[in-house]
Amino acid sequence: MRLLHTADWHIGRRLHGFDLTEEQENAFNQIEKIALDEKVDGIIIAGDLYDCSMPSEDSVGILNSVIEKLNLKDKLPVYAISGNHDSAIRLSTGTKWFKQTHFYLHTQLEEAFKPVELPDTQIFLLPYFELFAAQQYFNDDSIKQLDQAFKLISDKMKSFFVPNKSHILVAHFFADGSATTDSEIKLTVGGLASVPVSLLKDFDYVALGHLHGKDALHAKRARYSGSPVKFSLSEANQKKGVYIIDTDPFKLTFKPITPIRDVKVLTDSFDTLTDEAIYKKQNLDNYFGITLTDTKLIPNAMARLRNIYPNIISLAWENGYADALDYDGENGKEIRQKDPMDLLKEFYEKVANDTLTPQQQKWAASALKDANKPDSGGKN
Repeated sequence: MRLLHTADWHIGRRLHGFDLTEEQENAFNQIEKIALDEKVDGIIIAGDLYDCSMPSEDSVGILNSVIEKLNLKDKLPVYAISGNHDSAIRLSTGTKWFKQTHFYLHTQLEEAFKPVELPDTQIFLLPYFELFAAQQYFNDDSIKQLDQAFKLISDKMKSFFVPNKSHILVAHFFADGSATTDSEIKLTVGGLASVPVSLLKDFDYVALGHLHGKDALHAKRARYSGSPVKFSLSEANQKKGVYIIDTDPFKLTFKPITPIRDVKVLTDSFDTLTDEAIYKKQNLDNYFGITLTDTKLIPNAMARLRNIYPNIISLAWENGYADALDYDGENGKEIRQKDPMDLLKEFYEKVANDTLTPQQQKWAASALKDANKPDSGGKN
């Protein structure tokens, strides 16, 4: 059997205010093409179809359109679960008749023990669950940690194993030893945030969702597909795509997805970044996280940079202006007792790593004098 593994679609997600609809629809079109080109027998979606529990009408329309194409038009079975971003109740609407077209969507813990039976494979669909759901299902209040819950879940699943079939688990959680990015919500259930990889060994393949990087976990038969679109600057160096799983003999193949606009990190001086010979080498439609290395203040830096790089998602300064207000532990009273000009000089030195020129000191003295006039609103 050949399956396509994807996850973490997060339909409705924005990137620092930028609408990602076009990026997501482009990714979904490529997923469909990969599925057809690879002649897969079905598609696994390991949770977080939506970005929030109450998706917008547009988001619902996008998901409906994608599933309609994959499942109804292309006649591909779909094996999906709800993730921590999804509303299990809302997502479950219609699941009973979805199965008539081989669209299997599990959103409740008890459904995980009803594997999808295929000629040579069993697929166990374990949706994201809270610890209390396991306590209620097993009628056991002593379950206090996620590994306890998953051990019971895994043992019960194994009781349904059919010999000589491949056993695939689809789940949405943090596996022990995985690497995270800034765009995931940390899942902590009962004080333990991860499932030990050793508890996954009885499955022939574990198709995971939740972490957005395909290299988050390096287990031979347990992988995160990663998200099909980059959702944060910390994902800039990640390759996005899907996995193709062959069950017999077992083989795992990664298929990349090409974005319309990539996420890039630029670190350089303002003059370099605004040099036409430099910026013309970039795809200026990309999303950029920019860090300036300048030691002097750049007036209207963001506005001027956006004239060249319209899709800036963050602007930082390598020298850390946030640190400039830390006066080496001096308290507010001591600061207020200092001469304003001395404070300004210290501030400028910390921010710009330079001293005020005589002319700058004259301008500053004049401004401070004006600010302290009785009719200026300053102190007398």
